[in-house]
Amino acid sequence: MATRSTAPPSATTPNYIGPFITVTILFGAFGFLTNLNSNLMPQLKSIFNLTYGPAMAATVAWFLAYLVFSIPSARLIEAVGYKRTMVISLFVMTAGALLFVPAARLVSFPLFMTAIFVLAAGVTALQTSANPYVSILGPEHSAPARLTLSQAFNSLGAALAPLVVVHFILTNPGKISTPANTARTVQGPYVAIACALLVLGVVIAFMHLPAITATRDFHSAPATPGAPTPSIWSYRHTVLGMVGIFFYVGVEIALAAIAITFFRTQGVDAPDTIAFLALLYYLLIGAGRFIGAPLMKWIKAQTLLGILGFCGVALLLVSMFSHGRVAIWSLVLCGLANSIMYPTIFALGVAELGPMTSKGSGIITMGNVGGAVVPYLLGALADKVGIQYAFSLPILCYLYVAYYGFLGSKPRPVASA
Repeated sequence: MATRSTAPPSATTPNYIGPFITVTILFGAFGFLTNLNSNLMPQLKSIFNLTYGPAMAATVAWFLAYLVFSIPSARLIEAVGYKRTMVISLFVMTAGALLFVPAARLVSFPLFMTAIFVLAAGVTALQTSANPYVSILGPEHSAPARLTLSQAFNSLGAALAPLVVVHFILTNPGKISTPANTARTVQGPYVAIACALLVLGVVIAFMHLPAITATRDFHSAPATPGAPTPSIWSYRHTVLGMVGIFFYVGVEIALAAIAITFFRTQGVDAPDTIAFLALLYYLLIGAGRFIGAPLMKWIKAQTLLGILGFCGVALLLVSMFSHGRVAIWSLVLCGLANSIMYPTIFALGVAELGPMTSKGSGIITMGNVGGAVVPYLLGALADKVGIQYAFSLPILCYLYVAYYGFLGSKPRPVASA
């Protein structure tokens, strides 16, 4: 199996601390924006007088962008490199954020969905470039730990989003409550977000980020001399990694989406308590990533991923067959089980791809569309059998993640097409 190299040999080891910190800031940015979008549903529901189903269109539009733009983002990386792709993605995100202004002024649902889709397109390109960039920003064996640490700040950004929504968006417009007045509460925060993204894009454009390139003499054991390089789809661990991301993102978003309703069915009605439990779910994801990154020095990333997959299964089984505080806390603790899953699956999925790393990143990032599919299926199943029995669906997702950790993540020799 061929391997990739990060930079030409030199007398001194490159210092990647500065670039690592810079890209980690980007992780916080798209974590914040992703969860901010998820928390827009109450405002859209109020503005357009929607039922819960149509109000979820914001989530569908967001994650649909991953399906549409992941592979084009990978091609963009091949054309202009990782750094320029990050800069372009930030400018696209700026345009998406600014689109919320005319959407709010015109009180236009299609324009709101367009703004969300454009913003998510930029986030897709940013994830497609930032995730593999961190993975190859140093030794391959420590890539899961590096990506897990960066993703911890993604969780911190996600945890901040509900606070912004509560204090700046879900506020009294100060006038008679009309759709137009309610929609205006969105404008200020998104203009501020657009300005921050624009500044961040300009700063990164002028920063020195090392041009991490893979070896150009990479070949994956061609069957005959001169045979073409295999298709990225022939890398089993990469394709299975995409499925793993599909199930993981699906289960993370699904549990977060149904948590508040579940807490109420278990006797928790106080808004502050419900908000605390929902926030704690995301804080545990972040805390687990801070713990998991150094833990990978002693436990293989694959093994830790498999163990936490089975932990997720165990926790949801407890939630299925218990009631009250036990059921509630079992669900909240799934945040800890979820912690290292995304960065570890991603890093294992792009391992040993050489110059095909950007292609692999595009394939794996497509799996984020699970955030639109699995929550919908969980809700439909809950309508038929109840929330607790519907947990059988995320249990299946966790079982797949455990399988990927123990077996599916192992790279295998690939013959040329």
